Amino acid sequence: MSPLSQTLLDPARRPAVVESLVRVVDAEVAAKSGIGGKIIKTGYAAVTKISDGFTAKAVNRLLPGFAQALDPFWAERGTAPFADTLVARQDEAAEALLAVTDGQVAGTSNAVVRKVYGSLRSKARENVVAALPRVGAAIEEQAS
Repeated sequence: MSPLSQTLLDPARRPAVVESLVRVVDAEVAAKSGIGGKIIKTGYAAVTKISDGFTAKAVNRLLPGFAQALDPFWAERGTAPFADTLVARQDEAAEALLAVTDGQVAGTSNAVVRKVYGSLRSKARENVVAALPRVGAAIEEQAS
């Protein structure tokens, strides 16, 4: 069995993977409610106005790191749905994914992205954990 990263980064498959993960991001943002949800939606609207296709470009840029971070979880999933594996190890999975985004944001020269990410980072773990079922399902669909 190939590592997840090799499968997801295959040039023939990568555009569909990015598109699927953009749909996950959009669905997660849309599902947010309350004051925290309003803040997330406002921040998301701000960064998506920076450039056309910002989310797809960001997902594409982050995909190699995300795929590599998810490799160990994919390898241990056995016959269980990938979403179940991620949820069962939600703390480790969330931290692995956030390490990728933290590294990317730290290296960006885009002040708006740094500011928006910085304002949302304190709740990021909670939001990533909430997204793990959708992320796992999307990854499994694209890796099959």
